[in-house]
Amino acid sequence: MTVKQDLQKAIAAAKAAQGTYAQFAEATTDPAMKQAFQSMEKDMVKHLMQLNHRLGIVQESLQ
Repeated sequence: MTVKQDLQKAIAAAKAAQGTYAQFAEATTDPAMKQAFQSMEKDMVKHLMQLNHRLGIVQESLQ
């Protein structure tokens, strides 16, 4: 596996997790858990930004 492939897999996993947290936040009636899931979803947005930035750097270095 290459770094690029690893980053692509990490991005896919982070997107899936983000969607899952969003679904959980929408489905729960517990206010504390809704807030926790929303916070986790926001964390995944930050992770995705970092991963996509790093992927861009890797792709530039391959050209």
